[in-house]
Amino acid sequence: QVQLVESGGGLVQAGGSLSLSCAASGSTVGIKTIGWYRQAPGKQREMVATISTGGNTNYTDPVKGRFTISRDNAKNTVYLQMNSLKPEDTAVYYCNLRRRIAGVNLDYWGQGTQVTVSS
Repeated sequence: QVQLVESGGGLVQAGGSLSLSCAASGSTVGIKTIGWYRQAPGKQREMVATISTGGNTNYTDPVKGRFTISRDNAKNTVYLQMNSLKPEDTAVYYCNLRRRIAGVNLDYWGQGTQVTVSS
């Protein structure tokens, strides 16, 4: 099993910054990517940013240039630095870890952390 412990988030004014972190523990063999998704009220969960074990990053267009994802492989921890936050970034942010075992993708999720950006 995999456990994901998130920290960070909170309330910030538009234009401000927040950072999130997510520490993974447990069976982390076969990790492909780790990253962040978000879900706003009434909307589907969407990918925000992911990073592979090789360091390749992927961002959703609305956050490019504002958010930066990074990871510490030794600590199995991923970070999301969020700058120039906008009210539309308000959502519950979920850490995601994807493993690939025997050709099957396995997704694990954190409990979620609220990010609220006031206008």
